[in-house]
Amino acid sequence: MNEETTWILQAQQGNDEAFTLLVEHYQTPVFNLCYRMLGEPELAEDAAQESFLRVYQNLARYDRQRSFATWLLSITAHYCIDRLRRRKFGLISLEEQADDDDHPMEFADPGALNPANEVERREDQQTIQNVLQTLSSTDRAAIILRYWYDFSEVEIAENLNLTIPAVKSRLHRARRELATRMEADSPEPRLERMPYGTPAL
Repeated sequence: MNEETTWILQAQQGNDEAFTLLVEHYQTPVFNLCYRMLGEPELAEDAAQESFLRVYQNLARYDRQRSFATWLLSITAHYCIDRLRRRKFGLISLEEQADDDDHPMEFADPGALNPANEVERREDQQTIQNVLQTLSSTDRAAIILRYWYDFSEVEIAENLNLTIPAVKSRLHRARRELATRMEADSPEPRLERMPYGTPAL
């Protein structure tokens, strides 16, 4: 039994310290997912807290045959989609966050030997973030779960209550939309699949 499984079992038995360890372990990927979906750090922080609350309230229903990370991130994605639908968000500007040195997502790349490369990388990521905000909430969730969290098409279908052909169609449409908008926004933006723990910016 690995450490995470032990924490889950203990948390399901009412051990709040074990749940706190799970929160600490997953707080970065959960926050990043919320930030990608909602586009603002304050909204992302609130959404992350609410997502963990929902996880806590439904922990007894968690099936240990499933990946805990997948289950957790699915709850988070659903909450963000619901919030987007309620608030009817449009395009959200990130200009106010761009120069905030205290923002938790603003990590310098210690391996960047060339400052110009780091600036270009940040510009690409900001372009991607801006473009993500133009997609529908479900399309946004599908492409984020696929390319930042490495969900399979089957997992996306199960967690977003879609058919697999619908997922493929949405991913294709979202990729095409991203490519079109990114090309208009930036000469050479790069969309790369990233591990879920990677900072959003």
